[in-house]
Amino acid sequence: MGFEDLRPGLGEGSKLWTRGAERGSTSIRPYWRCYYSNTAAVVFVIDSTDTERLETAAGELRAMLDEEELRDAALLVFANKQDQPGAKGAGEISESLRLAELKDRNWSIMACSAIDGSGVSEGMDWLVQTVGENS
Repeated sequence: MGFEDLRPGLGEGSKLWTRGAERGSTSIRPYWRCYYSNTAAVVFVIDSTDTERLETAAGELRAMLDEEELRDAALLVFANKQDQPGAKGAGEISESLRLAELKDRNWSIMACSAIDGSGVSEGMDWLVQTVGENS
C-alpha cells in the first residue's frame, strides 16, 4: 500500500491511499478496512480486458462498499485499458459491477487508459467536484 498527497481541490490534509488487487494479493485484503475511517471516496480501477476476473472484482467492490465506514464515500470506477483490443466499454463494466443498484451513493464510471491518459483527468475532476460538494 502507498500513500501520497492528493492534488489540489480535495482539501488540506487529504490523502490518497492505494492498495493493490493484483493476482496473488488476496492475503492483504482483510487489512484494507484499516484504512476506511474518514474515507471520502473510493477509486476502483478495473482491467477492462480481464473478463475472467470481473465477477471477482464485482464481489470485492460490493464487499468493500458494504462496510459501514464507507457508506458515505463516493465511488469512481475507472474502466482501464480502453486502448487495448477487446476491452469492455464503461457501460458493460458498469453492468457487470451492478453499479445501477447503488441508489444511495454518488458514483461515476469513466473509460480510461493509463497508458495514454485518456479519461483520467475527467474522472479525477468528477471526484474533486463530488468530494468538494459533500464536505
